Amino acid sequence: MANHKSSVKRIRQTATRRLHNRYYAKTMRNAVRKLRATTDKESAVALLPKVQGMLDKLAKKNIIHKNKAANITSSLMLHVKKLA
Repeated sequence: MANHKSSVKRIRQTATRRLHNRYYAKTMRNAVRKLRATTDKESAVALLPKVQGMLDKLAKKNIIHKNKAANITSSLMLHVKKLA
């Protein structure tokens, strides 16, 4: 157990932030999965800006790395472009 009040508070804060970050990271992964599973071009084109905005927002808040967001966005754009 922690010996200082500040370290007890830090443990509480870390646990809260971890849960918060896990929720948004999981939501992002599900959105990416849904877009990759889409075979209809129109629905994929409509879904892409939402997923891209979500990735940018998570990168801005340091939940995921900015390069990871860029790589995922790039691969999703290629996927949407290849749909017939």
